[in-house]
Amino acid sequence: MSEQPAEPDLRPPADDAEALDLLRTGEIDLEGRMLDASNVTLVGTIRSGEFTAECIYKPVAGERPLWDFPDGTLAGREISAYLVSEAMGWRVVPPTVLREGPFGPGMVQLWMDGDESVDLAEFVRRDDPALRRMAVFDAVVNNADRKGGHIIPMTDGHVYGVDHGICFSVDPKLRTLLWRWAGRPLPGAALEVLERLSDELRGDLGDQLHEHLTRTEVRCTQRRVADLLRTKLHPEPSGEWPALPWPPF
Repeated sequence: MSEQPAEPDLRPPADDAEALDLLRTGEIDLEGRMLDASNVTLVGTIRSGEFTAECIYKPVAGERPLWDFPDGTLAGREISAYLVSEAMGWRVVPPTVLREGPFGPGMVQLWMDGDESVDLAEFVRRDDPALRRMAVFDAVVNNADRKGGHIIPMTDGHVYGVDHGICFSVDPKLRTLLWRWAGRPLPGAALEVLERLSDELRGDLGDQLHEHLTRTEVRCTQRRVADLLRTKLHPEPSGEWPALPWPPF
């Protein structure tokens, strides 16, 4: 989506705190639909007070039932991925909220204009620290769909990930383009984050996830973190599920 000029006296949020306030309270003006998305994905402008930004809105009413994700909602999995991302401190997922919208409750997420000069097919092969953090995050949430198009490198070097509606399965379903580090030792900094995450999953974060996921899904998330801490290795393909998403981009 091309960047739209701000209205007089309105400005984009300067940080994640302002973005979250805008996403929670703003008025959504829908402008179109992403036709290549498998579920209803709407794009528009959101305004509140002095702030304005572009956003993605995925109403629960537009979700198609998935046989292998029978419980909860895809929007609930999206917000759960955001909660885990924030707890890890890596800001993998853009600011995201669950709220009422023009077509009922759904996920609303800040639109990120990525660096269009980046060749994604080449970028995902890099030994990039941001991609490696994303690979660890995906292992935690059991992301079944890390396509190239779900990776957004920004002009400042930060890398966001989007489309987390099919995460948190109780079965091993990690499908990703980010297998570069499979079987390699986890960085020390990642182990420190996972230790903290393990504690938070047994506390407030676990309670928050229970609002959107089943108890079994939360327990499996705790187990995946425990397994990463036990092996101290990036996971390898399980062989029980295709290792690569299709299409890859």
